Amino acid sequence: MSEKNEAPSAGPPRDGSAPGPQPEPLRFFGTTWVDHDGGYGLRRAGVTVGSLAAAVASCFVLRFAYQGLEIAEVGGFVGLLVVLMFAVCSAIAFRRTWDGFGSRSADPSQDDRLRGLKSIGFIGSLLAYFLRSFREAPGEKLRRAEYETALAQYEKRRSNRAGNPAARKTAKGKRSGRR
Repeated sequence: MSEKNEAPSAGPPRDGSAPGPQPEPLRFFGTTWVDHDGGYGLRRAGVTVGSLAAAVASCFVLRFAYQGLEIAEVGGFVGLLVVLMFAVCSAIAFRRTWDGFGSRSADPSQDDRLRGLKSIGFIGSLLAYFLRSFREAPGEKLRRAEYETALAQYEKRRSNRAGNPAARKTAKGKRSGRR
């Protein structure tokens, strides 16, 4: 017997071959978030550092763009509008991204309509990703709750089954014949 057969696993295999619900993979983490295995801690550290580095680099790019506006001498009003636009879009993108880690959107079409706004406010999304990765993989809490609910429902449905339906029909027929 191999070691795999000797020790039963804590849960069903997550390779898609097992019956029942499968965990939904997270970006950068796959399904390592379920058991916190497969380099989960290193991945979280990498996501934390990477999202902060991307946000800082993005701020430098925006600074260079603003300097380009100053060189073009478009005026203080246009510069103020650009800064205000990125600040508002970043705040909205931060909030939408942060809320997306905790619950699914009730209206997916609204997310599609806000995709452009979130693209402009990408720094807000990066900062939300950075802050959330300190506690967990971004979106892990939501996916874990959905996965555990699906597992509980699956186990409940599975335990309600009594085996072979044909055997139950013959057993009922035998009982009624005895009376």
